[in-house]
Amino acid sequence: MSIWQTHDWQHMLQRSGQSEAYFEINTPPSLPLSRGGIIFVEKRQVSLWEKGLFVIGFEGEMSLQIEQKLIELCRKEKCLFVQVETIKYYNSPCLRSSDIPLDEGELNYSPSSRGKPAEQEGEFFSGYYKKFIPPHTCVIDLTQSTEDILASMKPKGRYNIRLAEKKWVVVEQVEKNPHNIETFYKLMLDTTSRDDFSGNTQQYYEIFLKSIKESQLFFAYYEDQVIAAGIFVFEDDIALYYYGASWNKHRNLMAPYLLQWRVIEHAKKRSCKVYDFLGVTSPDETNSPLAGVTQFKKKLSPDIREVSQWYIYVHKKWKYRLISVLRKFKK
Repeated sequence: MSIWQTHDWQHMLQRSGQSEAYFEINTPPSLPLSRGGIIFVEKRQVSLWEKGLFVIGFEGEMSLQIEQKLIELCRKEKCLFVQVETIKYYNSPCLRSSDIPLDEGELNYSPSSRGKPAEQEGEFFSGYYKKFIPPHTCVIDLTQSTEDILASMKPKGRYNIRLAEKKWVVVEQVEKNPHNIETFYKLMLDTTSRDDFSGNTQQYYEIFLKSIKESQLFFAYYEDQVIAAGIFVFEDDIALYYYGASWNKHRNLMAPYLLQWRVIEHAKKRSCKVYDFLGVTSPDETNSPLAGVTQFKKKLSPDIREVSQWYIYVHKKWKYRLISVLRKFKK
């Protein structure tokens, strides 16, 4: 099961104010779904006082039965739309080079209409209101030996890991207590100001770590000082690199590389099968805010995969189109 389809995740969203409610949809036992055939649906505020429903991290196959249940829920709750965001690691398209274009046929695929104009029929069609899971990511097959994993990295990735070891950088899992969370947050502030992106509040990270039981906090130390840190989630056989931060002062020590490597070793000991770096730039994307972190991740894994797609059913079409136009003007 994906972390996004758990009670822990739903409770975290509500405690942090990101969703106002969630629903559980029971599906026929014959359908290949996790959690005993339960789908978690989030209800969030979207725009112009409207609510949207989101199914994030859906691992099963979309079917007419599932679509109908979601459409019925959307209408009952009088929501603007319901969006389904899938996640698939196994048998997902593998893109070994970042310049391989997307398959346009896959982008236009509609799960329910079988090629018909789904939007006109009041059914799901390929599209999204907001992306939560990056469509492309770097992964590592953890069923390989550590030697093979290292061998598959770019030479610079292996070099940076060894450099951090030679400089006596030490990586440890630490308790999820207020002091350590504050330390992580201070590193995150340094990272966001340096790389020019917005982060979350300290309270959010506290809620995340306390709500998600399978989340863990790792620190990289140099001379007893924390210079890099990461929040990771271990759910069944998947290890997720969720949040990372580092101190600009000691960037030359390459601590984030050793931090990743120690967590990869930790994930193997937990018998995880996949290590997900959780997002890189799409092959056809230019000027992405993920460009810098993508280069970092690609030094540690050449295995780039398309793991997520989006489908949406729009209940209030005219309002949705109005909101879509207004959002374009805001960009």
